[in-house]
Amino acid sequence: MQHLRLTQKLLQKLSPQQILLMKLLQVPSVALDQRIKQEIEENPALEDFTQEADTEELPSDNEKDQDSSEDEFDITDYVDADDIPEYKTRSNNYGEDDGKTMPFANGKSFYELLRGQLNDGYFSDKQKVIAETIIGNIDDSGYLEREVEAMVDDLAFTQSIIVKEEEVAEVLHKIQKFDPAGVGARNLQECLILQLQRKDDGDDPFIGLAIKILRRHFDAFTKKHYEKILKKEDIGEETLRSAIDEIVKLNPKPGNSLSETTKVNHYVIPDFVISNEDGELVLSLNSRNAPELKLNRTYKQMLENFALAKKKSKKDRETLQFVKQKIDSARWFIDAIQQRQHTLQISMQAILDFQYEYFITGDDTSLKPMILKDIADRVNLDISTISRVANSKYVQTSFGTILLKSLFSESLKTESGEDVSTKEVKKILNNCVEAEDKKKPMTDEKLVNVLKEKGYKIARRTVAKYREQLGIPVARLRKIL
Repeated sequence: MQHLRLTQKLLQKLSPQQILLMKLLQVPSVALDQRIKQEIEENPALEDFTQEADTEELPSDNEKDQDSSEDEFDITDYVDADDIPEYKTRSNNYGEDDGKTMPFANGKSFYELLRGQLNDGYFSDKQKVIAETIIGNIDDSGYLEREVEAMVDDLAFTQSIIVKEEEVAEVLHKIQKFDPAGVGARNLQECLILQLQRKDDGDDPFIGLAIKILRRHFDAFTKKHYEKILKKEDIGEETLRSAIDEIVKLNPKPGNSLSETTKVNHYVIPDFVISNEDGELVLSLNSRNAPELKLNRTYKQMLENFALAKKKSKKDRETLQFVKQKIDSARWFIDAIQQRQHTLQISMQAILDFQYEYFITGDDTSLKPMILKDIADRVNLDISTISRVANSKYVQTSFGTILLKSLFSESLKTESGEDVSTKEVKKILNNCVEAEDKKKPMTDEKLVNVLKEKGYKIARRTVAKYREQLGIPVARLRKIL
């Protein structure tokens, strides 16, 4: 049996304006321009103040004199004489890069450069189709991601071309002679061997030995079990060292070597600038964060004309509703941009105040432990808001441009009871590894003792975790002959 009941619930629901602000907060300044252009394209009631048109139609005297007694709304809510200069969002706290654009370099992609070499390899028409398939399965690092057998099936099902595995292998062998050396390899071992074979002219015995080591003792080499190699090849340490020197010169990711010089360059554009003026740090926003937006005057005049009209047809009322919606949407967007600017300013100022010593010195060991809640409490905002502020944002300082997120770290107590940043501990750990004797690298246990001597009492598993986060391999893999 069904029953009807009235229930009362308290729910928290974000308004469209709040959702818009949250989305805009996540956008870094480098992408804000595009977001604003998109909004202007979608909403004709919004325009950039810096691109204001000089010629605009004004309402006629007859239209101005019409009776507005039948207005269905207050026109002053939409057309206010105090809106001058209409919703400008210019602020005093922005940099002086207004109007400047960052140049971007153009270049061919890695795959275009590979395809460009097809004409140099004397490929038949059928082989060119096979080669296109192979190149399409090479990743950004230069490695072939797909098995030969699978590509045979791909060609049969997608292009109705029946080939044998031997034919695909033959074309792959030709592609492996392309630049850069090592491209088209199916694993690291093959990649390194291909590069050495390109260098081997028969005159350097150490290159031949290096190829032999990679073919016969690849596992021992990667694990740095040099004693096994010395014993099995019956060679001395000096000879092995010379062969290994040839191997370490090679590029484990050949695709990157070519694409780095030809790909389109992406520049980091800072969202904030901290300058040192006579020993005092001053924060400013990138001018991209302070656009000048306003309501489109033509749309405002359209709204005014409709409001003054004595009689309105159904089409007029529909047009009026459309114009009102567009103006409301434009005002929400402008207000959201203003709020974004204010939120960025107060949040970054709180971070600057919190980490003032670090921004003065640029020394990582001066960083204080800082979590999102520390800043949220200072500016009386939600933690999620601070997270959006820190997301993908950069701050330019006298000692470099820094990812804002990297300034946040957990705390760790020293033996004296002082709270220090985990980033400080990682910096010291990294310095210890850089200064160690590479012939006898320090184990994690030894690193624990070194940090303890410096006043940082940390468990071995914590040292191992920090070491991995820093991309430092275990001691055995850091050893050199």
